[in-house]
Amino acid sequence: MFKVDLPVEESVVLAVERRRTAEAVRQKRIFNTRNRLIGVDVAALERQVTERREREEMERQQDRAFDALRVMNDAVLMHQVEEEERRRAELSRELVQFRAIHQRAQDSRDADLNFNKQGTSELMSDSDFEFRPASMQGGDGKDREKKRAQMEAYGRALKAQAEEKKQLRLQHKHTELLRDQEQLREDLRAQQFCVLEDECKRTAHVTLSKYNQAQATEKAEQQRINRLKEEGENFAEVWHMMTSDLLTECPEAAEKRGGAQEKEGVAPRVLTDRWKGMSAEQLSAIRRQREEQCADRVRQRRTEKKREAAWDCLQMEQIQEEEVEKQRAVERERERRTEMDRYNRQLAREQCAHQQYLDKKLYTNRPTADYFTQFNSSSR
Repeated sequence: MFKVDLPVEESVVLAVERRRTAEAVRQKRIFNTRNRLIGVDVAALERQVTERREREEMERQQDRAFDALRVMNDAVLMHQVEEEERRRAELSRELVQFRAIHQRAQDSRDADLNFNKQGTSELMSDSDFEFRPASMQGGDGKDREKKRAQMEAYGRALKAQAEEKKQLRLQHKHTELLRDQEQLREDLRAQQFCVLEDECKRTAHVTLSKYNQAQATEKAEQQRINRLKEEGENFAEVWHMMTSDLLTECPEAAEKRGGAQEKEGVAPRVLTDRWKGMSAEQLSAIRRQREEQCADRVRQRRTEKKREAAWDCLQMEQIQEEEVEKQRAVERERERRTEMDRYNRQLAREQCAHQQYLDKKLYTNRPTADYFTQFNSSSR
């Protein structure tokens, strides 16, 4: 049989190429020192970057939506303001038109009273055109009667207005008179209050002056009584000091005796404010007692010195014993360290012999560089 090279299918070639590419990507990811040692998760970082971009895009869309909403609100507000101004202008025009049509001066109730001021032409309405000279062809008598009636109405209205003005003037005068009377009464009442207040102040001032004068008199009398009392007390004190045992220097005055002390034979208590000093017997007794105390003190010092010397001897003996014990401990420690050094040297010799056995007899086949390069060459 002859060997024939058959054509390889394209799908097989693509599959092999795809596996090779995947293997290369896998090796790149696994053998990447940065990712393996530091632990950077590229996919997670890319996902975070994508999420951040999406969030920023969403925020920009929200800002654009808010801007559009603000613009729309401003347009609606401007339209409302313009509509309000238009309605106000229209209402103003309608109001002016209404006043011009329905509130004319010649149509008011006082137009006939202001005839002489405004003139005849202003008081004539549209219905009066039929009474103009062009229409006076058949009714002169009727016009005169109408004119007479109007004149009488004008006269009555003028008389009523004059009467009303007169009443208003009288009422105003009466009101002014009542106000003046009320003001006069208020002034009189205020003047009376001022007089009463001055009288009360004068009375209070007189009463206070009398009270102060009485207080001053009482205080002066009390001061005089106190001064006399103090002078009497000072005189009695001077007299007592002159006649007492303090100035006469009586030694018995410094001793206070009681019944119990006299019975028991106890020495009397000395009064310090009257004591003039000790007697010769008392001084000699104190000297004898001081000498006895000095002798006792000398004896105590001698006894203390003997005791301290005994303690010093005892301490020296203890120190010598401690020194001997320390020397013994140092000798024991030296012997222990010598024994330990000997044991360590023996262990070192044994370890050296064991290492020589491992290096020369047991581990004779050492690995070369090719042995270490075979690792980490594939992702599987």
